[in-house]
Amino acid sequence: MKLSNVLSMALASITGAKSIGKPNEVDALAAESLHRMNAYYSENPLPSPRTCTLDNVAVRRDWSALSKQERRSYIKAVKCLAKLPAKTPAAIASGAKSRYDDLVVTHILQAFTIHGTANFLTWHRYYTWAFEQMLRNECGYKGYQPYYNWGHWADDPEASPFFDGSDTSMSGDGAYVANRSSVCFPSAEMCYIQLQPGSGGGCVTSGPFKDWTINLGPLAAVSLPPPTPNPQPNGLGYNPRCLSRDISLQSSAETSDSVVAALIKDNTTITSFQTVLGGEFAQGKMGPHVGGHNTIGGDAGSDFINSPADPAFFAHHAMVDRVYWTWQNLDLEGRKEAIAGGTSGVGEPGEAGTLEDVTTLGEWVGVGNVTIREAMSTVGGPFCYVYA
Repeated sequence: MKLSNVLSMALASITGAKSIGKPNEVDALAAESLHRMNAYYSENPLPSPRTCTLDNVAVRRDWSALSKQERRSYIKAVKCLAKLPAKTPAAIASGAKSRYDDLVVTHILQAFTIHGTANFLTWHRYYTWAFEQMLRNECGYKGYQPYYNWGHWADDPEASPFFDGSDTSMSGDGAYVANRSSVCFPSAEMCYIQLQPGSGGGCVTSGPFKDWTINLGPLAAVSLPPPTPNPQPNGLGYNPRCLSRDISLQSSAETSDSVVAALIKDNTTITSFQTVLGGEFAQGKMGPHVGGHNTIGGDAGSDFINSPADPAFFAHHAMVDRVYWTWQNLDLEGRKEAIAGGTSGVGEPGEAGTLEDVTTLGEWVGVGNVTIREAMSTVGGPFCYVYA
């Protein structure tokens, strides 16, 4: 079956990455996965044919491929969410001051059941989609969630249009803080990796989010200098402070094109794919997911519980989802419902996760619950998107 016009445009956008002279094996794998997805659904029914077809599917694109006006529209919508009043009751989170904070609260409350778990990939897929829907439905955004293409900029993140500090970026690095030592990662008790200081460490000083205020957390920060403690042990108290970043080349190396391509090609089971993506800390490997977070630093990097407080979180997790989407579509027959892991990411894994487990974003984000099964396909359940 011939690719639909929408998918043809997506494919052209992927192959266009070659023109900027960046590594592109991951992009080539994404293009192949798009072809295979089209071929599979040419012979098999779509998961949600009444709401999502290959002709009306949305296309999520690389931030670098967006026009400056498209980037400004996204930035404006993100800032809009930070101006709308929170729906989370003060009795639940006194630090939640905006609709954006409603999302952060949800991540904080569920942090230990959505990381290192069977639902990690699908939960964050649903979470990123919910953010996209809030931008569109509550703030008038007409586009779709962009992703930050790690491998294109792993050797110099600050050269990317995403982190270059311009007025069409998601702001740049934090102010440089000198005389810092390395910190143990993931914790002082499990010091598997010595995370060296990056090129910032302080408040973001350039770009549209230089005046962004973080209201919640911190909870699990391992950075230096340490952030101001939250007045409540659960991190949900009001703790206004600047957005800090500490861009790290040590961490971005974990997201290079060759590393991510190997992740996609060499791991044929969901168990091994999730393990390598999430990091093999005892072997000194952060993995692309954690490496991407630590590339940013600040709350987005050093505090996995409060990490969505930095708006760069969502483009990073869109790239996590793109890699997962690519891996799934390369073998849809075998991977479209592949699941592994438990229901708890702390200590004992709990019961094994199942496709019927419910994914919830709580009461205040504004979307209903879905099962893991419903979140397995980006063209099924509540979704209707692919990646360029």
